[in-house]
Amino acid sequence: MFAPLFESIVGRAVSSGKIEINIIDIREFSKDKHKKCDDAPFGGGAGMVMMAQPIYDAIKSVLKEDSKLIYLSPKGSIFSQSQAVELSKEDHLILLCGHYEGIDERIIEIFNPIQISIGDYVLTGGELPAMVVVDAVSRYVSGVISKDSLEEESHTSGLLEYPQYTRPNVFMGLEVPPVLLSGNHEEIRKFRRQAA
Repeated sequence: MFAPLFESIVGRAVSSGKIEINIIDIREFSKDKHKKCDDAPFGGGAGMVMMAQPIYDAIKSVLKEDSKLIYLSPKGSIFSQSQAVELSKEDHLILLCGHYEGIDERIIEIFNPIQISIGDYVLTGGELPAMVVVDAVSRYVSGVISKDSLEEESHTSGLLEYPQYTRPNVFMGLEVPPVLLSGNHEEIRKFRRQAA
């Protein structure tokens, strides 16, 4: 499921040692002979709930004094660019991926994790949101992306990125705005600011 984290920009950051990603299989911490990690919810209802014991032991196996535990949950605050920047300053993040109907509430009571949602919709688990967080946060780790790229992208200044064009100058009858071909850097800056 997490193979994309080892590709492209994030993959290069892992290969070069700028970031480290460890994937922990919660099943390995189950005390059940079949490695079961979920059970029916008390009180009835549809679906299954991830059990407290395997999650607790998995977290404790990697928890450090400076760890920030994040639970990817639809109940969390909506993830933002500013939060990605703040999380990039942390030394050790633990991302807990829920599944099915979620996790036993006692894990939240014990660890009090930061709860993050990537939007108001339902997914099959927390793996995709975790990858979104890793990708967004990793970009702000020193040396992963050039500083110039980070300064002029969407959401950095509260604006979206301006439209981008490349060769050819005319494509399917659509021309590149002449100001971008003018060489007048001040006018280009104004055009981009207004377009953003």
